[in-house]
Amino acid sequence: MPHTPHIAELTGGITSQSHTLADGRDIIYFDDPDSTLPPERSADTRELDARPPTATMRQDALTGEWVSIAAARQNRAFLPPAELDPLAPQTPTNPSEVPNEYDVAVFENRSPSFGPLLRDDNEPRGLYDLTRVGLERTRTSVGRCEVVCFSPEREGSFGSLSRTRARTVIEAWAERTRALSSLAGVRQVFPFENRGVEIGVTLQHPHGQIYSYPYITPRTRQMLDAIDSYGPTLFADILKREQAGERMLLRGDHWSAFVPFAARWPVEVHMLPHRHVADFTETSADERDELAVLYLRLLRGVDALYDTPTPYIAAWHQAPVNVARGEMRLMLQLTSPRRAADKLKYLAGSEAAMGAWIGDIPPEKAAQNLRDAIARADVAHPVEPAASTLDQDAR
Repeated sequence: MPHTPHIAELTGGITSQSHTLADGRDIIYFDDPDSTLPPERSADTRELDARPPTATMRQDALTGEWVSIAAARQNRAFLPPAELDPLAPQTPTNPSEVPNEYDVAVFENRSPSFGPLLRDDNEPRGLYDLTRVGLERTRTSVGRCEVVCFSPEREGSFGSLSRTRARTVIEAWAERTRALSSLAGVRQVFPFENRGVEIGVTLQHPHGQIYSYPYITPRTRQMLDAIDSYGPTLFADILKREQAGERMLLRGDHWSAFVPFAARWPVEVHMLPHRHVADFTETSADERDELAVLYLRLLRGVDALYDTPTPYIAAWHQAPVNVARGEMRLMLQLTSPRRAADKLKYLAGSEAAMGAWIGDIPPEKAAQNLRDAIARADVAHPVEPAASTLDQDAR
């Protein structure tokens, strides 16, 4: 039976409300400021199996890294027909994961790589425990994986959203980062979007994910080591250098996007806030408003590089929970393996086995290609500016 729960007022006129799915997983609805949806939400009346056992992590003794063995993920949906889209609103013939019509919906993954401690057994015992190296060490993959449905539409990506909807998704990232960072045992929160079958996407529905890890990820540890070596102003100095150079793509009052000096991928873009913020929770309403505009322009430009949509991974790096908050800055790293209209970059021996990258396209040339593509996209698919946005192109 529909009921009206507590509705939380967020920034920008966006609201949220929390519910529970039939098997006990959380689902949170985020409504646009101009939403036409009623406040009531229906209960999930499906008959679902109990949650699968939480995955188990195994430590690679040669690197100290942890690998989550999540066998339940083998059963997840793989490119289902549109009428059985598990991220579309439920209908009598489609028992999907979302019981209602929605603007943006976030729910716990049914087959997570990191999940709840269902039994008090072999849980991680802090960062020291997880950084110590030993043979055949295992721990329960404690954490949380959430699915972020950008829209009830069955096709598209973040770049196809309206500015208002993009702003709602950004608000959801900030609110879920706040909530997930407070969970016991969570050390890092990672919002991201995989786009395109070339990346390995198994659902065409416009969506992203948020992973919450029980450890600090290897990529973040590398960045923390770089900060230790260079100094606490590393991100600020990179931003200053890029803003004065030829790899700049977009620059607003609060954010700048550029191709990095040592880009690994044929398409690689970093976006940084102009002031130091550790994660989405520390961004202001004005910063979120501008990001909705600039990020849409960037993604539409990436799609305008060629005649067909560009596969990509959009990774939002955030500072770990309670670690290096004053040095590690929120950063977008968008990468695509597409090196030509009909060619992809594959990780061969040097990259995959040794982590020694070889670039295909000079970053300065890639930046020029992207600037041209953004200009074409601005004409073909203009983004309505936010009231607080006074962005200016880097030309």
